[in-house]
Amino acid sequence: MTRSLQAVAYRRPSVLQSSADGRRLGLETSRGATPTGVEDHPRFFTGFLTSPQITAAALLAVADVAAARYYQPQLRASLDPVVTGNGDRLRFESFSGCGGVYARLDVLTPGLDGGEVGHGTTNVDVNNPLREALSRLGTDDPLHLRVGPDELAVTTLDGPVVEKKVPLPDRWLRGFAEAQVIAAGFDLRAELPADEAVRFLRGLSGTGGGRRAPAGPRWVVPAGRGLRPTTRAVPGAVCLPGPERLAALQRVLRHATALRVYGPAVGGGAAATAAAWEVVLPGMRLTLTLSPDAARGFSGEGGVLDALATEEAAEDAELIAVLLAWEPRIEVAGLAAASGLAPERVRAALVRLGTSGRVGYDTAEAAYFHRELPYDAERVERHNPRLRSARALVAAGAVTLAGTLATVTAEDGHAHRVRDEAGTLSCSCLWWARYRGGRGPCKHALAVRMVRRGAATGQDMVIDGGVR
Repeated sequence: MTRSLQAVAYRRPSVLQSSADGRRLGLETSRGATPTGVEDHPRFFTGFLTSPQITAAALLAVADVAAARYYQPQLRASLDPVVTGNGDRLRFESFSGCGGVYARLDVLTPGLDGGEVGHGTTNVDVNNPLREALSRLGTDDPLHLRVGPDELAVTTLDGPVVEKKVPLPDRWLRGFAEAQVIAAGFDLRAELPADEAVRFLRGLSGTGGGRRAPAGPRWVVPAGRGLRPTTRAVPGAVCLPGPERLAALQRVLRHATALRVYGPAVGGGAAATAAAWEVVLPGMRLTLTLSPDAARGFSGEGGVLDALATEEAAEDAELIAVLLAWEPRIEVAGLAAASGLAPERVRAALVRLGTSGRVGYDTAEAAYFHRELPYDAERVERHNPRLRSARALVAAGAVTLAGTLATVTAEDGHAHRVRDEAGTLSCSCLWWARYRGGRGPCKHALAVRMVRRGAATGQDMVIDGGVR
């Protein structure tokens, strides 16, 4: 697994402190993107929180995920959350070190008071002393929040005084891209009132219930006001893989007003799927999205590969990027009207933008949102092994097309048959036999799609036995 170190620099540590006029929470920002360009320490908000204790608990939940590895937990993880100002809300996002859990806290307009929300994205410092201070926050006395440097820091400090070196695996960065693609296919499957939400989540094995979890993926289905477990997928069911990965929600359960569950449509006997679990709080939402298996990160799901393989999507993405404007709600229909592109091309462009961290997806509003990850997210495309392999096959002239059938000759000389059935490509390789398209196209099908779309990077393509 490719890893690198990302330098994250702050003016000073984030801190919760008391003063003569009340308590103040200062969250320090690092280098980030804004509408006017890259800034070293952008400032996104200064004002009050309407529910300080709840916001503190929810922010700690996001930090819990950033510091956790749910698979192979003996390995440490330490990743600072990402904050985005969208003009009417603040979003705090994190990924688990193992890449299988994505967390997002949306502090909406009703949760903020007395200040304007800026636009941009950067890391935010959530250090151990701050975590301890936030966990001791016991009352809802007024709390002033500052996201970004205060005026004193801006005018008197010449450079960063706190610097962290955080390991960034490529699969963690790819996970951000894959999670938004997968979530865009979710629909609301169940909504539980507060009492049922608390009962269900506290009763989960691994999150306080004490019961032993059954082998294989777990499923739940709506039943009256709540959810009931089922041993297999049935229409309307939602997968609950690794329920212990919802542990971070325990911090906010007593403040919950509802629990919403999102997932894809499934049929009887379906394989495990990802799902999103959203706790509704006063003025905010906390969402955890789980990969289909605790040992399976989002990075290998392959949902972005088709969009990465087309030059058309790359060109469309350049046009759509101009229209994003840090909007908190980006809807496909609106972008299609503004750009003149068909909705299908807009979706492909958004997927492409998602691979570089420029858009996320909000299941509660069924809409994309604009952000700019403060990492070298272009590595998502550059270091995607299936994409690299597919391009190498195309460049080597390994693809031969013959109607709906294609032959891809691998590096070892073995020929794989790729068949096109109503636009769905299947392959004779072991990858396809194992996943049946459930984790995106194999490298052979991806290479065939590249050739069919004319997306080879200036290389000759073998078609029907001839070179074109």
